Amino acid sequence: MKPNPASSLSRRRFLRWLATSGAGTIAAGCRAKQIVTSLPPAAPAASPAPAAPTLLPPATRTPPATSTPSPSATPTPSFPSWAAIGQAASYNPALLRKTLAQMLDSLGGLGSLVRPGDRVGIKTNLTGSPMWDYRLPVPATELFVTHPAVVGVLGELLLDAGAGSLVVVDGLGDPANYPTWGYTEMARPLNARLVDLCTPEPFAGYASFPVGPGAFVYDTFSLNPTLGEVDVFISVAKMKVHSVAGVTLALKNLFGLAPTSQYRISPDHNQRSAFHGSYAFDTRVPRVILDLCRARPIHFSLIDGVLTGEGGAGPWDASLSPIQPGLLVASADPVAADAVSAGIMGFDPAASSGTAPFEHCDNYLALAHELGLGTHLLSEIGVTGPSIEEVRFPFRLPG
Repeated sequence: MKPNPASSLSRRRFLRWLATSGAGTIAAGCRAKQIVTSLPPAAPAASPAPAAPTLLPPATRTPPATSTPSPSATPTPSFPSWAAIGQAASYNPALLRKTLAQMLDSLGGLGSLVRPGDRVGIKTNLTGSPMWDYRLPVPATELFVTHPAVVGVLGELLLDAGAGSLVVVDGLGDPANYPTWGYTEMARPLNARLVDLCTPEPFAGYASFPVGPGAFVYDTFSLNPTLGEVDVFISVAKMKVHSVAGVTLALKNLFGLAPTSQYRISPDHNQRSAFHGSYAFDTRVPRVILDLCRARPIHFSLIDGVLTGEGGAGPWDASLSPIQPGLLVASADPVAADAVSAGIMGFDPAASSGTAPFEHCDNYLALAHELGLGTHLLSEIGVTGPSIEEVRFPFRLPG
C-alpha cells in the first residue's frame, strides 16, 4: 500500500488519482499462490496447559494524553516503507471503524491490497486457553489475545473493498477459544469461516509449504491447506513483549500457523517445543519466525495495542499486567509494522542482539531486514497519523 497524498480530495477525484498513480496495483505482485502437497493427517490434540500463576493486580496507567490524532504532513515517496498509527480509547466498533478507515486511507486504501473477489485470510493471535480466564484481572481479549472487534471491523472494511470471502485462522491451544473469546459471534455477520490450524480440517491432511532458498531451520512446513488458498494474508497481532523473542507482533504471530502436533518434541508437550532452542539465548526462535514468514508471506499487518498487557505475552508470565496504550499500528510492510510498534513500546527495533528487548535472542527484525522482508530502521519508515514520539508508551519486559 502506498501513502495517500490526496486524502483530502473528493471521492471521485481520489479514485481518479488512484487509477493514474499506480497505487491500486502495488500489492498485486506480492501475492503468488502456494503450491501444496497433501500429507498424512495430524496426531491427536495436545494435552491441557498447566495451572496458571496468579497475575499482578491491574495497572493504574492511562492512555497517552493526546486523545485525537495529530495532523500529519502530506506523505511523500521518500521512504521505502510506510506505517500508520491510529488512536482508539476503546473497542467501540464505530470508533474502531473510523480510526482504521483513516489509517488505511492514509496508506493508499484497501484497493491497493484487495482485488474484487479475493479470498482473504486473517491470522489472529489467540494464544493460550480460556482455562486461564478465571485468574485474569481483565478479559483475555483486553490483555493478551487479539480483540474480536478489531478483526470484525477490519473484516467489514475488507468486504466493503470487494473481498469475496474471509477466513479467520489460528492454531488454537483449545477449541473453545473461538466461541469463548467472541470470535464465533464476530464471524457470523461477516459470513467468515473460522479455522483451527492445529487440525487439517476441512482437508484430509496437512500440506507442504516450502520456505525457499536460504531457509534457516525448516525447508518446508506442514500446515493447514487453507493457508495456500487465500489470495491475501493479513497478520492481526496483539502488541506485547515476549520472554524469549523480546517483542511479539506481526512476524512472531506466525508461530501460530504451525499445528502443535507436528512441531512438538514429544506427545506430552502442549506447545510447539521443536521451535525453541536455548532459553539462555535463543538463536533458533528468530530463524523459525523468518522461515514461517517466507513459507506464508504476510501482505498486510495490523497490531492491536488498544488494551493489552506488559511484562509478558500471556498469563503464564507471572509479571503480566494490564495497560491501555490506546493504539493501532498498520503497514503493508510487516517488518516496518513491528519496528514502529517496538518504537512505541519504548524499544529500539535496531538494537543489537543481547540488548533490550532482544536480551534473550537474536534481533529477528534485523535478520528480516537482511533477508529483504522489509525494513526495521525507523529512519526508513514514513509514519502517518501521530508520530511515534507523541504516542510512545514504554512497556515493561518480563521478569
